[in-house]
Amino acid sequence: MLRFDNLSKRYGNRVLFEGLHLDTRSGCIALNDESGSGKSTLLAILAGALEADTGDVWLGGHSLRAAPRAAQAALTYVPEDSMNWPDQTGRDYLQQVASARQSALTGDVLALAERFGLAPHLDKRFEQMSYGSRKKVFLTAAAIGDTRVLIADEPAGGLDAAARAVLADLFKTLGATRTVFFTSYDEAFTQACEATPISFADLAGRA
Repeated sequence: MLRFDNLSKRYGNRVLFEGLHLDTRSGCIALNDESGSGKSTLLAILAGALEADTGDVWLGGHSLRAAPRAAQAALTYVPEDSMNWPDQTGRDYLQQVASARQSALTGDVLALAERFGLAPHLDKRFEQMSYGSRKKVFLTAAAIGDTRVLIADEPAGGLDAAARAVLADLFKTLGATRTVFFTSYDEAFTQACEATPISFADLAGRA
């Protein structure tokens, strides 16, 4: 469901990474590497928010270069933080995502928001929310519709212990039928998600 081949990215003379490969069908994968190694850059490339210098990405079998709309329709992307819609409420964002995915804001999705502790915050604007609450809205949106790939940048950041437990359960559930690819510094959270830990060295050795 998630595949990338020969991905490379450089900034000026600095090579951030090169020759990265992965081909996976389902399950949870945690990219654990040192700060500044390029984890967020890689995830932005996988989500189509940034272009790689070389290589291609396939989401749900669709090439990001050749069929970007079909590829991104198969994707849920949870950035580390976002204030792209400061005036939008959390509930309006979830409804927008449901409409885009030809789905509905179902009771299951609202129950997930409740477990995340979002009920008092859903009708706040993003600019009124804490970092953790904004993150929970995006994570709740991952349960809407039937996307094939979830990409999340430091998804446990800003979450308390109870919300992290809810997130680990969500990732395990989603990972049964789709690819969940996330970055994390937290070995305990990676283990709670039953995720396979990998590094850039692993990705460079999968050619």
